[in-house]
This record gives sequence, structure tokens and C-alpha cells, in this order.
Amino acid sequence: MNNVLNQRRAGVLLHITSLPGHDRQGDLGQNAYYFVDFLQNCGVSVWQTLPLGMPHGDGSPYQCLSAHAGNPELISLDQLVQSGWLNFSDQGPVVRESREFDKGALVAQAYYGFLDRASEQDQEDFKQFCEAKAFWLDDFALFIVLRNEFDCKSWNYWPERYKERDPKALKEMERRLKREIDCIKFEQYVFYNQWMGLKRYANEKGILLFGDVPIFVSYDSADVWANRSVFKLDESGEMRVVAGVPPDYFSANGQRWGNPHYDWTVLRQNGFDWWLKRMGTQMELFDILRIDHFRGFEAAWEIPAHEETAINGAWAKAPGKALLQAINGEFGAIALIAEDLGVITHEVEMLRDEFELPGMKILHFAFGGNTDNPYLPSHYTKNCVVYTGTHDNDTTVGWVHKLSHQQKHFVYDYLGFPSIPLHWALMQAALSSVANLAVIPMQDILELDTEHRMNTPGTTSGNWNWRFQWCQLTDERAGKLAHLVALYDRKRA
Repeated sequence: MNNVLNQRRAGVLLHITSLPGHDRQGDLGQNAYYFVDFLQNCGVSVWQTLPLGMPHGDGSPYQCLSAHAGNPELISLDQLVQSGWLNFSDQGPVVRESREFDKGALVAQAYYGFLDRASEQDQEDFKQFCEAKAFWLDDFALFIVLRNEFDCKSWNYWPERYKERDPKALKEMERRLKREIDCIKFEQYVFYNQWMGLKRYANEKGILLFGDVPIFVSYDSADVWANRSVFKLDESGEMRVVAGVPPDYFSANGQRWGNPHYDWTVLRQNGFDWWLKRMGTQMELFDILRIDHFRGFEAAWEIPAHEETAINGAWAKAPGKALLQAINGEFGAIALIAEDLGVITHEVEMLRDEFELPGMKILHFAFGGNTDNPYLPSHYTKNCVVYTGTHDNDTTVGWVHKLSHQQKHFVYDYLGFPSIPLHWALMQAALSSVANLAVIPMQDILELDTEHRMNTPGTTSGNWNWRFQWCQLTDERAGKLAHLVALYDRKRA
């Protein structure tokens, strides 16, 4: 086990987009630094975010256009102004307050300012960044400009010579759209610089950054377009099978996610090179990583692509042990957490435990009425991560409101009939447990109801938009959190 996961710590779950600010969504500017200060002041030493990638139109950070690229919407324009590369017109601040501006156009404007005014050192840094990240950045930049050229259609609907990556056609496109390609690379340079600046600040304050790695990638992504051989595609590039989960208590039809499956035979043959590069990028960005849908490392539900539901699928074995051995061999014992929620088999548990990976415990799942429920704190071991809820759950205030009288009585009984509000009692239960890491969603600290949840699984609209305001973080709420963190020996910052 990595040492950072072998100590009692407290964490807060908040995605970057949920930070306050005057732009359409939170970014890597001053409010992110203020948030680090808040965490440090409360003794919290872990900040968990959602994936940082560039999402599709639905905004989901779990369906991105690249497994490596950062979301340029997270770029702080204020930092670009401070660098001297971006100048707003007199109307600029008014436009920004209305949140109607085109951030991409402003970052492009900053690129031209960079070309004109950047120091020799900055230009050399940009050149070195492009060289160091060329293994993914070249394909990604070309993918984005082609996607823009073809009305944002998925790559399998592009003209044949671009879909099939004809070298002559790609070379001509690179020549014709060189400035646009370089601008995309600049976006990534700025994103990485701003993120790494925030990471340095957080680490100096004793805060570890905790990221999320979706096990699958989006079909419409630079990863699949440029690496077709490591996915189960037919000769024309179409998916033969798609990912999902089988029918269960919650869904009679299961869930058809639609992501491509990996061709593990090919990945084994090349030493899992694609996965090692992906993990290398994420380890550069974060101190701790979670593998979302970890059970897919042991076996994943494969659904024939023509099926409209997940019913007629089958479990396909995955070489999780060999992959984790390769990751450990390449990077050593990294701080890795297994998302092991849902129906988990003995084989998945054995794989998790063989590599001493902490699993997840969710208090919202604990109070179904059975005293042998593994999510009850009395069944925890130190090597796990406890949450009140995750980004896919209701807020704890909302969850409490929906409990039946019988369920609520069980919660009160189990917790010793606390005199404090039940949502705070749940946070106290998480922080007081033996779990080495306890993570509380920001919505719970702010005592917010269902209206403020981040995501409702199975829905495609109204998600990923939640943001908080500093006025919601009263001294009383911050003080309560700091008290509990210290009381239960989780203060590390």
C-alpha cells in the first residue's frame, strides 16, 4: 500500500467546475487557491475531483474526447491576463459577467498574444511541452481540428481518408490547419501549466489531489481514432461490442454505456503500453487515483453493439492482475483506490486485495435494515475509503429527507440517537470510522438538498452544473468540519 493511503486523512469531494467564479463554470483561477486554503484551515488533506478531461456536449467528465487532454474550459482567463498574453476590451468584463463569452476564442486570442509577447523561456517551455506530450498531443490536436472541420461529427462519420488516417491526407490537413493545431496545443500547455501550478500550491499546503480514472474511454475520442488496434472494433472501425452492466435490482434492462471494449490480447502483446501511458499522465496530475468501475479489470459486461439494451451481454475476462503488475513495475506502489461498488464477485475482491487496494464504502448504502451490511462502519477495515455519498448519489440532506420512518429509525438507532442533525451525524460517522480516508462531498458540508446534487445516473440532462458560493460556507460550517477532522485524528495539513 502506498504510504499516503496508510494514514488517517480527511478529504472533500468537489469538482473544479463547481468552484465559484464569474465565468460559466469554475476554473483554475483564484477561487481554486482559496479552496485549498479552506481545506488547509480545516485540517483536510485530500481534495478529490472528477476527471479533468474535455467532455462531449452533455458535459459528463466520464465521457471525454481524450484520456490525456485537459478540459480547456477549466483554464483561468484571469491568469492569461496576468501573463500579459490576453487583453480584454473595455466591454470584456461586462461580457464575462454575462457568461456569454466564447472562452475558446479568448484562449485563441491569448495564443496570438503569446506568439507576440511571450518571453524566450516561455516559448522554449511551450516547445518542450509539445515534445514531451507528442505521444498523445499530436493526435489529439489533429483530432480536434478535424472534428471541428466536420461539424463535430464522431470520427467514424468523417470522410474515409480522415477516418482511416490516410498519411497523405493527414499531412495535408496538418499543413493547411497548422495554426489551428498549434492553438489546440497551446490550450493544453496553458491547462497543464495552470493545473500544475495549483497542484504545487496544494502540495505545499499539505493537500493531496485525488483524481478519477474512468476504466473505459469514449468511442468518439482521439484515443480510439488513433489507437484502433487496442479496442474491439471491426475492419471499418465500428464497435463490435459495447460496455455496460447487466440487469440488476435497480434496472431490469441493465445499463448500456456504449463505450468500446479493450482488446486485451493486443494490449498484452505490447506490454499494456497504452494503459501505462494513460496512467503516467494521470499520475503527473494527481497524488491519488481512483479506478472507476474497477471490477472491469477482472471481467467486464460485453454487449453486442446492435443490442439496444444491456440484457443480452456476457462477462468477458480481463487481465487485471497482469495490468496491475505492469503498472506497479513501471511506477512502483502508487496511491490507487478501487471503485468496487455494486455487485462485486469474490474474484474482484481477490484482485483488489492482492494489490492491497482500498475499496469504497458509501454510508447511503449502509442502512437497508440488515446488520451484516458491509457498508455499515462496524464492518470497515482501515484499508478503505468511506464517503457519505459520491457525485452519483443524492446529497445527504436529500437522502435523509427520502428515508422512510423505519429506515430513519434504524439510522438513528445505529448512530446512538444523536442530538445533532442527521446529515452531520452521518459525516461524523464517516470521520470517526476506522477507514484511513474519509471523504465528504462539499454539498454535505454546506447542508444542501437534492436540488444541488451533481449527477443523477441514467439521466442525460441537468447534470454536472452544480456550483457553490462562498456565502454558503459559513464560519459555523467550516468550524464544524474542522472540529470533527481534528477530533477524529484526521488533521494532516
